[in-house]
Amino acid sequence: MMQSNEFATEVGGSCGARLKQARETAGLSIEDVAARLKMPSRVVRSLESDDIASLGAPVFVRGQLRSYARLVGIDLESQLSGTPVASTAPSELVSHTHTPRYRRVFEQTTRRAVYIVMTAAIAVPIWIATRHPNSNSTVQSLDMAALPAGPAGAAPSQTGAAAPADSTPPQRTPLIASMTPPLPQAQAQAAKTLNLKFSGDSWVQIVGTDGSKLEEGILGAGQERSYTPGDVASVRLGNISAVEVRNAGQPVDLAPFSRANVARFTLSSDGSLAPVSD
Repeated sequence: MMQSNEFATEVGGSCGARLKQARETAGLSIEDVAARLKMPSRVVRSLESDDIASLGAPVFVRGQLRSYARLVGIDLESQLSGTPVASTAPSELVSHTHTPRYRRVFEQTTRRAVYIVMTAAIAVPIWIATRHPNSNSTVQSLDMAALPAGPAGAAPSQTGAAAPADSTPPQRTPLIASMTPPLPQAQAQAAKTLNLKFSGDSWVQIVGTDGSKLEEGILGAGQERSYTPGDVASVRLGNISAVEVRNAGQPVDLAPFSRANVARFTLSSDGSLAPVSD
């Protein structure tokens, strides 16, 4: 800030005093000077009283002093040119929203990681689907091949429920498909065969002469199975009311082989049936 004596001279008084004296000599009032210089009266008074601090920057005050000096016909250049101009330091800019560098790096890394994860979540399934288009169908085919020939959804507990009360429930082993394909009807009538025809769900276990299980599982309505007598050792049927048995083309009465709606019988090589001895 400028002091009141900044524009003072060694001889003849300050700039303000010289201006006031020249104004009074010219017979002008403060209002006359203010009107001619187009400045407020308070500014004229401040110039004459050397109250420079209230008028602003020195460069503007010097311009006002020169204008006032020209109006009253005096020369102040010797005083004004020898006075140093106060420099105003630029204001320091302070950021109130400064973000530390480590935070900026963390935010950038997080955004990139999210972008990579989202891109992978979209691109990887598409890549797998285009690279292995038949994988799902292959898995479904394998699952269907492992199911028994009976109706879907049959639980192993239903199999055990159809077994006779005095026998041990069969172990939960994977059901295998029939190893003996059904013979055509004309060929079945011509040969000595054991034919099973189902009108409802029935649990079936067919054991071959070598001890292997030719059939084990639940067979549903409309299904048929035919076997050669020399290949079958024993037969166990659940829910016999839904099974029609024919041996060599003749219907078989299952009553002699049944107990608790379960029939158990053996089949000899000549095709004759016999009950299973406990």
